[in-house]
Amino acid sequence: MDIYKTQVPITSKSNWLLSIVVMVLVTFGVLILLQGLGLLLLPFLFDIPLDELTALFTAESSHPNGRMAFLFVQGLGGGLGFLVSGLLISKVIDKADFGWQQQMSRFKFMGFALTLLIMVGSVLFNSLLIDWNAKIVLPEFLSKLEQMMRSKEDELMALTKYLTDFENVGEFLMGILVIGVLAGIGEEFLFRGVLQPKLHLFTGNAHVAIWLSAFIFSAIHFQFYGFFPRMMLGAVFGYLYLYSGSLVYPIVGHILNNTFTVVLVYLNKLGQVEFNIEETDQVSLPIAILGLVILVVGFKVFKDKTQHIKTDG
Repeated sequence: MDIYKTQVPITSKSNWLLSIVVMVLVTFGVLILLQGLGLLLLPFLFDIPLDELTALFTAESSHPNGRMAFLFVQGLGGGLGFLVSGLLISKVIDKADFGWQQQMSRFKFMGFALTLLIMVGSVLFNSLLIDWNAKIVLPEFLSKLEQMMRSKEDELMALTKYLTDFENVGEFLMGILVIGVLAGIGEEFLFRGVLQPKLHLFTGNAHVAIWLSAFIFSAIHFQFYGFFPRMMLGAVFGYLYLYSGSLVYPIVGHILNNTFTVVLVYLNKLGQVEFNIEETDQVSLPIAILGLVILVVGFKVFKDKTQHIKTDG
């Protein structure tokens, strides 16, 4: 069960539209404000002239501090932005209580171990969705839309490759902090900690709330050719929260998922493993099906093991 205790009028079921609109405005407002602040700080913190910013954010910069600057803006206007948005919405607008003492008490080693297992199954099965989603071909009358989305996807891939092409250990650790830790904490706090319980209240159905939250979580990344696997991932995090009653589990799962990818990219650059972030068919169908089995069984055991913890609490 989600923990989000509030009784202010804006969070009532009758005010669902107003609550969602306010949440959207606050979130985008905070993200824009923090990203703007990050851009203003770049010349002072990283000695990057303002006229080089365009090259920086089109993956064409050759500045020695370019990648660290990019990661700085990404962390400030991304993961940290989502966290600040969630705090403003929950504490200032909704005046909600997360019951953190109760949530922390529900985080146990067995649950953590099962979360690791669930994330392994998720990564393996999601590889099948990644490959399928990347190869979707739209009908002929939508060819211009498909061409536009493919072009956008190529731009985002170029930025991703630039962002993760770490030249040294410092950039690698910064990548883990920004892409793994800050994104995991910020996105889970907002989408699972705030949005999911609100949608649960508005719809009266926990499963509808989980999938709606996952849909929005994926849509806000503006990547159609990664939409479905990201939505699936969001649903995995949602069920970790629902079954355990602790937001710590989806936060840990999210951090592990993102950090795993960052580590693979870096090890590939060092020649330790073979991993191409552009390839979508890196896991065979039998392995992906095995991942689905691990995912389902892992969730069954996770639900059983965490259920008595919530009851005892």
